[in-house]
Amino acid sequence: MTEKNILLVCGGGASSGFMAQNIRKAAKKRNIELNVIARSESEVDEYVNDIHVLLIGPHLKYMEEDLKTKVQPYNIPVAVIPQNIYGLMDGNKGLDLILELLGEK
Repeated sequence: MTEKNILLVCGGGASSGFMAQNIRKAAKKRNIELNVIARSESEVDEYVNDIHVLLIGPHLKYMEEDLKTKVQPYNIPVAVIPQNIYGLMDGNKGLDLILELLGEK
């Protein structure tokens, strides 16, 4: 699998930064090439040409449909990270979610 770019969006970026870091660590342990970046939802347009998956923090679930519509022309899978994964900052389960969205699992 070639390196995939994952965009994780949340409101401020602090908690999603930790989540992104934990997913990167989990990917490294499994020898999976993955680039996970955490940004504000307002920056999605800047990354839409370069990402393979869009993850949304659970507190932004209300934006899911808008974000799906925005990235639909680019065939980018979108998912809201379940609260139990996000709350625990579980990088392994976050990685599993990404692999599922990519059809790699």
